Amino acid sequence: MIVDGILWILRTGAPWRDLPEEYGPWATVWDLFNTWNHDGTLNEILHRLRAAHIDAGEIDENLWCIDGTIVRAARCAAGGGKKGIRKNRMITH
Repeated sequence: MIVDGILWILRTGAPWRDLPEEYGPWATVWDLFNTWNHDGTLNEILHRLRAAHIDAGEIDENLWCIDGTIVRAARCAAGGGKKGIRKNRMITH
């Protein structure tokens, strides 16, 4: 249940406090996620799952895709600049 709760948060991007009750208390799930993230347990879980699926031929070891369509860029990344009060810049020669 804890791992399912962590995966639900990672998949949806929802705040921890919005974790459905079926996964247990959000604070417990977050605490374990934080602990496992720091001590390397999550990396080990990922490594073992990946290895098992590669060995079974379910995943192509050389092809990994990341969908970045939901990643938001800052306004200044698109050339729009940041909102705020414009300041006069001193021109030096």
